[in-house]
Amino acid sequence: MRYKIPLTITIFSFVAFASSAYGFTAGGNDIRYEVDGEAYEGYFTSAGDNAKGSVLIIHDWDGIDDYERQRADMLAAEGYDAFAVDLFGAGNRPQATEDKQAATRTLYEDRERMRHLTLAGLNQARKEGAAPKTVIMGYCFGGAVALEIARSGEADDIAAYTSFHGGLDTPEDQSYSSDTPPIYIAHGGADTSVSLKDVATLATALEQAGVTYEVGIYSGAPHAFSVFGSDRYHERADERSWETFKQWLNEML
Repeated sequence: MRYKIPLTITIFSFVAFASSAYGFTAGGNDIRYEVDGEAYEGYFTSAGDNAKGSVLIIHDWDGIDDYERQRADMLAAEGYDAFAVDLFGAGNRPQATEDKQAATRTLYEDRERMRHLTLAGLNQARKEGAAPKTVIMGYCFGGAVALEIARSGEADDIAAYTSFHGGLDTPEDQSYSSDTPPIYIAHGGADTSVSLKDVATLATALEQAGVTYEVGIYSGAPHAFSVFGSDRYHERADERSWETFKQWLNEML
């Protein structure tokens, strides 16, 4: 199934950002923009004139913070432009669990809006000068969004999709098409939020659709295993999945 949604996007402003919640100084800029009259704030970092391609990063359930900024900067260091899209709105960075659940539930229940905001972020990235050929990737909630975009087929010039410990369910009214770009899934073997059965179900669907895909399962790694500084951080799984992702980007872009 394919979906088409018009975008109304206005550049608002940008401000430099320099913080160190994860012990780093950001090398890019917070980008403030509007979608349908509402304010959003992403983060853009450029690899310069010789960028190999670009990566659109979709945040997890607490919105953009220094984690996504640091990942964007890490990608720029590898030669890729990176834009972390904002799906919650400027200033909406939920902290309490119930608030995070509410923010994500709003978009899970309105997938048209989920796709609309993601594509708005992709369009904004390209307005900022990001290389057109793009890999869309996300963490946790963001991984589920990346797969939503993959199923829709709406985004142009997408080389591949990636989900790190993301939601893998396919809504009953959706499916993967044979022309879906390649997909890489990084999953923790000890993830109790998204089961290995869910991984197998997705792999079966992709196999039946004829989609090129790879699945990396990392033993002992829980849900959200790549989040620096968290109780769930699993160093081996993070490092191995990141190396695989870099190889994936090199191949796809």
